[in-house]
Amino acid sequence: MSSKRCGPGLLPREGSEIVSEGGTSNAGGWRPPDGSWASSAANRRSMLGNRSRDTSPELAIRSLVHAAGLRYRVAAKPLPGIRRTADLVFRPTRVAVFVDGCFWHGCPDHFVAPKTNPDYWRTKISRNVERDRETDALLAEAGWLVLRFWEHEGAGHCARAVCEAVQSRRRSL
Repeated sequence: MSSKRCGPGLLPREGSEIVSEGGTSNAGGWRPPDGSWASSAANRRSMLGNRSRDTSPELAIRSLVHAAGLRYRVAAKPLPGIRRTADLVFRPTRVAVFVDGCFWHGCPDHFVAPKTNPDYWRTKISRNVERDRETDALLAEAGWLVLRFWEHEGAGHCARAVCEAVQSRRRSL
């Protein structure tokens, strides 16, 4: 739920925080909604601002892959019937590319567990990793090649790997 400003005749939604004209929240009176992971109003705003697509690493890889002449679908479901989207999907060659964020997918090199609400985050990240492995298995079973990259990997390296995989699969079809 996003922050709402109150103007003439406008009331905030139930459970939303009130933001003053200066853009600051009434943090003194703020409390997390029931079942929320947010430990503070600022934390909640920050986490709600995270993107699920079009991240900087993803855009850099897409730009290089496009410049190499390859065309793809963005944030598409490789398989109908499963609620999983890949960052880049090459349907004819059945290649699905995922650019995983170090925090959200538990990077072994860069993930640092939050000190606030650690049980929630440990469970959340481990579920994400399990879902990633399940997605990889489902796609492989359906004949797809899954490429996963960490957000910290160089875009040039990732783009070359994607181009090589797509071209190799084109030759084998």
